[in-house]
Amino acid sequence: MKRFRPDVDAPEYHGPYAPYDIIKEGTIAFVVVAILIVALATLFGSPDEKAITIRTWSNADPVDFATTALGELNGTTITAGYGAPYNHGSLGQELGPLHLASLVGVTIPVNPVQDFILAPLASVPNDYPLSVALHQWKAASATQQSAWVANYSKGASAMTWHNDQITVPATNTGPLPTMITSLTQMARSGALDQALVTGRGFYTTNYTKPLLFVADGSYLASLAQNQHLLGNQWGMMNETGSYPGQAWLWLYTFWYQVPPFSSSPNADVQVWALMMLASVLLLLVPFIPGLRAIPRKVRIYRVIWREHYRST
Repeated sequence: MKRFRPDVDAPEYHGPYAPYDIIKEGTIAFVVVAILIVALATLFGSPDEKAITIRTWSNADPVDFATTALGELNGTTITAGYGAPYNHGSLGQELGPLHLASLVGVTIPVNPVQDFILAPLASVPNDYPLSVALHQWKAASATQQSAWVANYSKGASAMTWHNDQITVPATNTGPLPTMITSLTQMARSGALDQALVTGRGFYTTNYTKPLLFVADGSYLASLAQNQHLLGNQWGMMNETGSYPGQAWLWLYTFWYQVPPFSSSPNADVQVWALMMLASVLLLLVPFIPGLRAIPRKVRIYRVIWREHYRST
């Protein structure tokens, strides 16, 4: 006969048996949970906030929108320097000697200047001053464009929105005042949202570009902070408002709160690698001698099935 292995094999059961109707129990559980879901959804509704669009953002804080648009032009926004899969702005996060995003490459090309500024403005019909401004911008050299952006940026800290116009106390800015004001007006009307979503094919449900544009500003981050959704606020497992969130994600978001992950620029890929390692170890538990014997040695099963062991 095969030798009995205490950390793998279970002894043959010789105790009593009791009838159990799993179909009946499953049906009762399903009905009870369904009633609770319908009742709670009717009483409380969805805890989700309305989606933040470029129109929402530009109407709530037009100066922040215009400042972000200027950042897209001078390449200082998150998207401009993000790297793969959007552009070649950086090598991306590191895992030892590996740059994982760069290995995949640019699969969703995004050029902030062209995609967020120039292309949407070019789609505005019957606007002669804007057409002149765009022609002036495109005809200028890269050096001249950089000079205009630099001059405009000098007065950006004093930027104001008044009478449906963006005003900046700066000179020698070329076509930028017209371009930034027109883009802000376009955003406040909702036209920019549609211009960024529209893409190839019949279905236009790719919101990558408007989401990246909104994320480059400070408005969305301020809302996330107020709702306790930032990474240093355990945001991954939180829900908006006072509703409980995804509690099962606590182990993942926990690592973002402790060193060295809490201060590492490569935290995302490091935490991902750590969780993948933990997942592999969990899958291998039945095959690791000693580790697989822990449940039997600590005898926790006698606590779980205490009624059975009490009777036998």
